Amino acid sequence: MAGREKFASRLGFILVSAGCAVGIGNVWKFPYICGMYGGAAFIVMYLAFLLVLGLPILVCEFTMGRGSQLGMGKAFEKLEPKGTKWHSLKWISILGSFLLMMFYTMVGGWMLYYAYLELTGKMTGLDADGVANVFSTMLSQPVTMGVWALVAIIISFGICALGVKNGVEKVTKVMMAFLIILMIVLAVHSVFLPNASEGIKFYLVPDFKNVVENGIGTSVFAAMSHAFFTLSIGIGAMEIFGSYLDRKKRITGEAVNIILLDTFVALMAGFIIIPACFAFGVEPGAGPSLLFITLPNVFNNMTGGRIWGTMFFVFMSFAALSTIVAVFENIIAAFIDMNGWSRKKSVGVNFVLITVLSIPAIIGFNLLSKFQPLGEGSTIMDLEDFLVSYNLLPLGSLVFVLFCVRKNGWGFENFLKEANTGTGIKFPKWIRVYMQYILPLIVCVIYLKGYYDFFIPQGKTTTILWMCFAAAMLIVIFGISIFTGRKKKNA
Repeated sequence: MAGREKFASRLGFILVSAGCAVGIGNVWKFPYICGMYGGAAFIVMYLAFLLVLGLPILVCEFTMGRGSQLGMGKAFEKLEPKGTKWHSLKWISILGSFLLMMFYTMVGGWMLYYAYLELTGKMTGLDADGVANVFSTMLSQPVTMGVWALVAIIISFGICALGVKNGVEKVTKVMMAFLIILMIVLAVHSVFLPNASEGIKFYLVPDFKNVVENGIGTSVFAAMSHAFFTLSIGIGAMEIFGSYLDRKKRITGEAVNIILLDTFVALMAGFIIIPACFAFGVEPGAGPSLLFITLPNVFNNMTGGRIWGTMFFVFMSFAALSTIVAVFENIIAAFIDMNGWSRKKSVGVNFVLITVLSIPAIIGFNLLSKFQPLGEGSTIMDLEDFLVSYNLLPLGSLVFVLFCVRKNGWGFENFLKEANTGTGIKFPKWIRVYMQYILPLIVCVIYLKGYYDFFIPQGKTTTILWMCFAAAMLIVIFGISIFTGRKKKNA
């Protein structure tokens, strides 16, 4: 049997892992939720959560991958003590990866479509209503969205089919290089727009009054959930790249590098979008419409707007595709590990699965628009996003942490030994108590608070039912983590 494929270079690992973390969340979500929750005040909370929540969980994922030399499909089976049931929780990661791709491929298709529209000049000269109509027309056309989603799927699976070194690593390195260059050019241009200084002030000077006005709990959860979403932790998407990593460097230093690169992209996205919004008098907290309605209007009012618009959506396409490629690789590797399939077979089967599973989100905006699963105005995509962002990312993160610290799991000593193999920043031994008790508690509290804030506008009955569901999920996870293997130990 051939040995497991490895990254050709350390830079490859960092850029591919960062490519997974760097996605639409950095560019689409970060600027508008930053605008919504007070600019720099939100950034302060976001950075704090990255440090105290994101970093330890990211280290857990990478370490499990490297320690097992397997992805989400078999890592628990390799590392867990005999007789335990931790492997039953791997389905959180598998389900999360598929659910994310069920709508993320569609949104990736949107980016490619808008890059095409800007490049061909089809957005040039349109007034505000005309730009808004382009977006609404696209949402009403399942064939258009389906074709562009398929393009994103074909490109991404095609890259994965070439293998880790020749496909995922080589292509993602190029995409990330161009992404960073495009970001810097766009940010410099945006910063020098007229009246952009007000946007920079809003972005960099904390104003905690806005946090209080929006509700401290809501603002804190927004920062926490985005920290989870932006790093793609909790669904095994980082674990797989740990399995392709050698043992020359300690995990913590590598995780810090990826967080720094991810944060750089998020902050630079804000420098692109927020000063431009202030320069042209538009609201930076306008929601998802910021990307597809507000910004194209801004580009139309710029000198050379067609060029800037094309560059922006090419950049967005690279951000989306880098994440899609990474999660596809996670899914492909899981099927290879679990079933002993060839890469070719795993790519072929999952290409069909993802293509079919992407359809509900697409037709949820048109043919099934009357189906509003989370209340009035919601779509199938909203449901899928809710299941991933509000459930599987935090719950999956909880599983990784508990598995790495509990004696009936991998155990903190084993985890620490693997994490600190190599040279670089050591993962501290004293953090054990924090990871065993405090970190899981924080995740649970904010997880439940997120549920409450999300459903309370829909009434007490709906809120109680969903809170019971959230509590049931936690009971299952803690039940398995506490009681698995107990009978065998007592015997």
